[in-house]
Amino acid sequence: MPTAFRVAATLIALTVSTVLASAQSLPRDAAPRTEIFPIPSLTLSDQQFLSGDAAAAKPVTVAGEFRVAQGTGKLPVVVLMHGSSGVGATTEAWVHAFNAMGISTFVIDGFTGRGLTVVGPNQALLGRLNLIVDIYRSLDILAKHPRVDPDRIVLMGFSRGGQAALYASLERFNKLWNKSGIQFAAYIPFYPDCSTTYVGDSDVAARPIRIFHGTPDDYNPVKSCKAFVERLKTAGRDVVLTEYPDSAHGFDSGLLGVNTVAVSTGAQTARNCHIREGDGGVLMNDDTKAPFTYKDSCIELNPHVGGNPVTAEESRKAVVDFLQALFKLG
Repeated sequence: MPTAFRVAATLIALTVSTVLASAQSLPRDAAPRTEIFPIPSLTLSDQQFLSGDAAAAKPVTVAGEFRVAQGTGKLPVVVLMHGSSGVGATTEAWVHAFNAMGISTFVIDGFTGRGLTVVGPNQALLGRLNLIVDIYRSLDILAKHPRVDPDRIVLMGFSRGGQAALYASLERFNKLWNKSGIQFAAYIPFYPDCSTTYVGDSDVAARPIRIFHGTPDDYNPVKSCKAFVERLKTAGRDVVLTEYPDSAHGFDSGLLGVNTVAVSTGAQTARNCHIREGDGGVLMNDDTKAPFTYKDSCIELNPHVGGNPVTAEESRKAVVDFLQALFKLG
């Protein structure tokens, strides 16, 4: 063997062994590879979404961060959808929890590409259903990825993103907007807003739905979610609502040690609104029988948000146990 060839072969072997050694020495919750994906999506009104009017929508590129967990071959994935304040530190806590299980994560940023940072004080800045389009477009990417098991992709969302995660399960919405050829294996909404009734919304995918909510939540009250869950159960769907009696909106920030509750000053809440989809995909205020807007009298301000370390850990364990069983992890 020529000397130059032997040297090159030795260097390659050393490089490979070094990479493998460093991967093996990583903490379990560290992903050895991260990929950033542009996600071609749409910005559209709720009426355009509900009527399937893609032609009138504005094209936009949002982004997703894909962390490939430690492991080989095609791995399970949890897609995470943020709430009204964008991607935050609590999302990172969940990412580390899933990566430690050998589950890859795909975190969607639906705001930056649209020039947004927060929408809590002005929820009209973005249609509530936009994030579902971002979610389905992310599924397009993951369905084709060589390191993803397309039968083991779960959707998880928080607050506004929890609402998106919940209603992304609707068969009607999948038919309208999901062109990936696959569906999520399960849906895990955290403290979603369930105040809107959509046409055919009890016809959800035949996949598990696991909702986590707090009883004193005055941002997205659990009462409307309980009513929706009862309708889904009546329709024979696999849905479970876990309710924590002492946890405010955003209680899983307790994963970061947050144990206080404070007013989210100026944030809008539809907690006293009853919204229903009307003809032509128009969202109606069911009390006034007029089209709903965020200027309606039912919109209030200053809900509470805060963490609870105890229930945050309980919810983390519940999600981990659920995913271990669903993904058949050892």
